[in-house]
Amino acid sequence: MPTATSEALSAIEAIEFLADQLDELYDVGAQRSEIAFLKNIFTDPSFFKVINIHEDLEVMMPPSKEKDSVSCARDLLVDLDEAEDTNEDTAELKEILSNPHFRALLVVHDDIVNKNFEGDIDKTQEITKGPQLLSPLPPVFNSTPEQVRFVNIRKSQTEPLGITVKLDEMNELQVARILQGSIVDRQGMLHVGDIIREVNGVPVATPEMMMDLIIDSDPDITLKITPSFVHTNKAEPVYMKAHFNWDPMKDRLLPCKEAGLPFNDGDILEIVFTDDTNWWQARLAELPDGPVGLIPSQALEEKRKSFVNPDLDHSKSSLFCGLTKKKKKTIKYSSRDNKEFDKADVMVYEEVRRMAPFERPFLVLVGAKGVGRRSLKERLIKDDPRRFGTPIAHTSRAPRDKEVDGQGYYFTDRESMERDILENKYIEYGEFNFNLYGTRIDSCWDVVKSGKMCVLDVSPSALKILKNQEFMPYIVFIAAPSVEALKVMYEEGRRGGRMKGAVELKSEDDFIATVKESAEIERKFNSYFDEIIVNDNFEETYRLLRKSLAEMTSKQQWVPVNWIH
Repeated sequence: MPTATSEALSAIEAIEFLADQLDELYDVGAQRSEIAFLKNIFTDPSFFKVINIHEDLEVMMPPSKEKDSVSCARDLLVDLDEAEDTNEDTAELKEILSNPHFRALLVVHDDIVNKNFEGDIDKTQEITKGPQLLSPLPPVFNSTPEQVRFVNIRKSQTEPLGITVKLDEMNELQVARILQGSIVDRQGMLHVGDIIREVNGVPVATPEMMMDLIIDSDPDITLKITPSFVHTNKAEPVYMKAHFNWDPMKDRLLPCKEAGLPFNDGDILEIVFTDDTNWWQARLAELPDGPVGLIPSQALEEKRKSFVNPDLDHSKSSLFCGLTKKKKKTIKYSSRDNKEFDKADVMVYEEVRRMAPFERPFLVLVGAKGVGRRSLKERLIKDDPRRFGTPIAHTSRAPRDKEVDGQGYYFTDRESMERDILENKYIEYGEFNFNLYGTRIDSCWDVVKSGKMCVLDVSPSALKILKNQEFMPYIVFIAAPSVEALKVMYEEGRRGGRMKGAVELKSEDDFIATVKESAEIERKFNSYFDEIIVNDNFEETYRLLRKSLAEMTSKQQWVPVNWIH
């Protein structure tokens, strides 16, 4: 880039030269928004007015013969007071010299001539000496004019502008949100906090007025704004796993439904901005260059979920947008009671991080009674005993004939088991025929230490203990199919010999109960699951389970953020 000096070019020519060379800043790493900001300054008419004033003061202004006009004005006023001449010209001259605006002009003249640009308060006060000049300078000389600039935007027929405005505490129309990747964001000329004064030359005072003017305007829109000059640095990306479905077109609280980003339960969302209390900006993590849209904030959705009757909360199929006065019924959690359905925390988003492929030490199968999770566990161990294993349970009952400790069960006394239960040494436990049965945590780790993945089929309540950084489990929910599909699978299992021992005869009511129990588990514990497989065909379900486990060790995984050190 050639150099230019003040001797070679005027200030106006220098600015125009710089404006023509701005695109070369890309070569040294300048950002698009930074170059756009400079272009906006260099094309602002107000900026050129300042340059013209600079030229007048530094180049074109003739040298002054008098460098102390304040003293001259003071002396002249004294002479006029002593003069006996009272004609109209004398009276008019005295009135001009006594005018505070004229006095301020003389002070500015002396400061410019003497290059006193820092401002000398004592010098300013010199003109107030004498009986004629005692009034203070008017406050207008201490005020700073508001800085404004013009922003041009071109509308699109296929996408919204991506801007949300609000009335601030001063009742001014302020830019509240700019959707990342939108028309306004790509241009980089408008920022959050800017005050919008006019749209196409028409003053605006409310969001409704602005919307009407934009809708009725031609493709080109001109905004007159007062810039905020407050820009925030982009933070590190935050990723959230969604635990509900959301359709923006069905959410009556969303101010602009076209700006919403629909997502499904289990999707990973990259959170772009969280400044708004109710609406976050996000994109799908699997589409890093995809569109950014609005989604409900965690605070908003948790509030809605907390006030929704569980029987009405069908988040799998539709979003319940309204708030009701009937609060969700809660059940207090008690590990001693080992309830199948305890209180599950309201979790709408879960912060996650991406990890390199690795085999998790625990595989946890969860499902309703009779859905086939135990058969899946036994099939895994049978087909691949080197990779999969399961812990041996403990019991307080006495061993039967030919039973050996450590083969089938570890036998212990009831007092020892109760003490270990109180010390939280068991993942889960229960009582049957007055005998305690349970799975100890150290027995699970014995399987892992042997080089195998520990496979557990547990009740949902055990997930509260297992899903943490210590165990890092891969949790698969085996969902029940329809009642008719359960009947077919049950008959195939009886004929195929998968059911060991005495086969319990089941009625249709038993299958209906399994389907209802499965739906209840999924609704209450859905946020714990890594994978959901509907078991409508045992062989297909087993194939899908093995496929899911293979992908776990070959693809990057999204895990809770607190699992990463």
